[in-house]
Amino acid sequence: MESIVKGKVKIYSTAITAIVLLILGIIISVSVGVADVDLLMVLKSFFETNPSKDQLIIQTLRLPRAIIGALVGANLAVAGALMQAITRNSLASPQVFGVNAGASLFIVTAFALFPSLSSPSLVFSAFIGAAIGGITVYSFASGGGMTHVKLALAGMAVHFLLSSLTQGIIIFSEQAKDVLYWLVGSINGKSWTHIMIILPWSISGLFIALLLSRSISILVLGESTAQGLGQQVNRIRILAGILVIILAGSSVAVAGPIGFVGLIVPHIVRRVLGGDYQRIIPFSALFGAILLVYADILARFIAYPFESPVGIVTAIIGAPFFLYLARKGRHIKQ
Repeated sequence: MESIVKGKVKIYSTAITAIVLLILGIIISVSVGVADVDLLMVLKSFFETNPSKDQLIIQTLRLPRAIIGALVGANLAVAGALMQAITRNSLASPQVFGVNAGASLFIVTAFALFPSLSSPSLVFSAFIGAAIGGITVYSFASGGGMTHVKLALAGMAVHFLLSSLTQGIIIFSEQAKDVLYWLVGSINGKSWTHIMIILPWSISGLFIALLLSRSISILVLGESTAQGLGQQVNRIRILAGILVIILAGSSVAVAGPIGFVGLIVPHIVRRVLGGDYQRIIPFSALFGAILLVYADILARFIAYPFESPVGIVTAIIGAPFFLYLARKGRHIKQ
């Protein structure tokens, strides 16, 4: 009984701390930049009907940017958690699985061929590319049984292939050169329009992932165990795979291929709260949002007064983490 109470206290305290950190991060995000804005001005901007210049910057640029950061971070983290669950491989993530690279290739291709293509159409291009990238890596890595090393090698090979094709298209297409900054992974310059593009996919994807979390927890116990408990294993995997495509694809369409969020966050959540995916899914969303919001704040000061893409910060954090996981290999518990 005492352990149950302690467990609930830990969950609630972690949730409250995470929510406070996220709100604080959003406030800092809208306050700092090339031109800093004091906290009182930030709070007033939410209620002003005739905003000043600083308040207009907050309302039209910085607040949408912070919200996009939170949504993209949540999407990528949950996508990574789902991938690690259905593959039972701790190295699985949208970047390692070629999902981000596939989505990027198809978006750049669509942009090069049809420059006037609407944003919703680009999102669907991202979905197709994400699916092809993920299926390709899974096909190569799963032959003869998937291991950490095989996944890493297959993922890197497909990632570099798709990235090379993307860069080739950019070189030969004048229209596609406009996406170079986006290709590094950036949420700078995002507006409420971008929020409207990603929000329906984020809400639906995260909500269905929550509904699926109990089945995912059972699936992680093993295929035979899950089947013995009445779970439709293939159906769960397919549905989880579709959610990964929706969450990662929509994020890449809006913010570019931001790497390592889906790799890092599920491991942190698992370490803090254990292996129950009924906890991992919602807390991955929270922790992912926190990570990307604060990473974006840090990105503003790397080359101050110029702003760096947030993808650079996540790569600096994530690359050593990936190498650590690859070295640990089989000793990492799901």
